[in-house]
Amino acid sequence: MGRAFEFRKERKFKRWDKMSKVFTRLGKEIVMAVKTGGPDPASNPRLRTIIQNAKGAQMPKDRIEAAIKRASNKDEKDYEEIVYEGYGPHGVAVIVETSTDNINRTVANVRSYFSKAGGSLGTSGSVSFMFDRKAVFRFNAEGQDIEELELELIDYGLVDIDENEGELFVYTEFEDFGSMQKALEDKGIEVISADFQRFPTTLAELTEEQEEIIHKMVEKMEEDDDVNQVYTNMA
Repeated sequence: MGRAFEFRKERKFKRWDKMSKVFTRLGKEIVMAVKTGGPDPASNPRLRTIIQNAKGAQMPKDRIEAAIKRASNKDEKDYEEIVYEGYGPHGVAVIVETSTDNINRTVANVRSYFSKAGGSLGTSGSVSFMFDRKAVFRFNAEGQDIEELELELIDYGLVDIDENEGELFVYTEFEDFGSMQKALEDKGIEVISADFQRFPTTLAELTEEQEEIIHKMVEKMEEDDDVNQVYTNMA
């Protein structure tokens, strides 16, 4: 899972041609976290995690603090997290995770991305059963004994652990995110990023031409400011 995860991350960041787009997404996540759990990272695990992710993405400290301050203003607009599901061309399953302050705009845009590529937007649950949702923690591998760490983290929901290019990736089930987060904090491990990823349980085999069509559709989706993540079951 680790290598596949890292490949998706690398490909996604290449498509985000400006870091400002990454910071905009992180800013929205900070706003949502503050509005639901308050501005103090010590008592708001979700905010604490997003701040870690923001630092890992090299988001300036003043921008993080400004986002927290802005979110504390009751006049700041609210965002809703909406997940859209559907099929792209050639029967490829697609999940689009969004956060938006205008659902009508977002659903219209997502529907158009599907239809213009020859796919169709489906109903909730139409393809999500084809993906496993995991929590993924990433941190520096230096100084870590992988075998020993694996044994220590099993009690906190560890599903898999993988090393790639000097970094460790720890995977848990969706519901074990909180216990794993606390376990890593208690061990003094500085997490670079922690988020949720969807992994397809079955893969669709396509030709190179068909893959290119899917890539173009996904790129259009990821350019949308309301879109956070796009997943497919393309092999």
